[in-house]
Amino acid sequence: MKGSKLQSFRLPAAVFALVVMLLTIVQVKVDPPMLLLERFIPGGGWAELILIGIYGAVVSYHMQDPLKVHVWRKYTWFSFSLIFLAQLMLGLLADARFLMSGDLHLPVPMMILAGPIYRGHPSIMSLLFVSTVVISGPAWCSHLCYFGGLDSLAATKKRRPVPMHNKWALKSTVLLLVIASAIFMRWLQIPVGTSTLLAAGFGVVGLGVILFSSRATGNMVHCTAYCPLGTVVNLTRFVNPLRLTIDRASCTECMACFRSCRYDALRPSHIRKAKPGLTCTLCGDCISTCHENSIRYRFPFLSAGSARLLYLCVTVTLHATTLALARI
Repeated sequence: MKGSKLQSFRLPAAVFALVVMLLTIVQVKVDPPMLLLERFIPGGGWAELILIGIYGAVVSYHMQDPLKVHVWRKYTWFSFSLIFLAQLMLGLLADARFLMSGDLHLPVPMMILAGPIYRGHPSIMSLLFVSTVVISGPAWCSHLCYFGGLDSLAATKKRRPVPMHNKWALKSTVLLLVIASAIFMRWLQIPVGTSTLLAAGFGVVGLGVILFSSRATGNMVHCTAYCPLGTVVNLTRFVNPLRLTIDRASCTECMACFRSCRYDALRPSHIRKAKPGLTCTLCGDCISTCHENSIRYRFPFLSAGSARLLYLCVTVTLHATTLALARI
């Protein structure tokens, strides 16, 4: 009993150490300060990085229990979105120190893709995005996207999701249109004001998709069918070796996991093939619904339990670190 209790603190300790280490590098090396408290109180960044480390440790401790993952992920992710957007509003209305820099960018995920194409150079958010996909696969779409937290909350208002049709046709079309539009506007030297209005319109439509389509279908329609950044994640997720698999031998095809998946990645056809669809973000919400323990994480040379702990360590560390750094 004592050994298992000690083991349950290993993951939180690892997350705390990693978060503190990463944010210490930022605190020491980056100027002007990236940590918010440092901008208001000299030396305050040290207190902030300890607090963020404790937060990461608490979240990872509770998410070790598969039955608690969907609750903790849902509310920590929604809180992440609120904090991100609140800092933006405070920066615009109260104090510019809440913003990342003096160069304001629209808080629309699509801009992480289209912005660098239009400007001709990457942004900090685009670098964070690429790093996240390399380190944790598709975890961006289930832990770090500020629109995704809102989409998740809207989708879970419906008890069970409705399968989506022609999803990939819509996803591909939106992605190609966004890339082509960014190239076209750069080529024609469309003024920044005009391009900003178009991007804002794209974001407003996205919010409409969240409020109406996601709530009506029980699927995260914005994330899985509308957001071009989500499509990029779906197509590049295999750069990371972490996988979610279904064990054919033990799976009874009861379809309980289908009712828990809001990414339209566990349709009956996926379950019969024992392989989640491409829109799977490895969130793990489905694991708690599987009575046969057939859904498992997989990573080369690790057991299923160790692979899951690795996933939690990486994603919660990224979540906590990004919470401290992600601003517009």
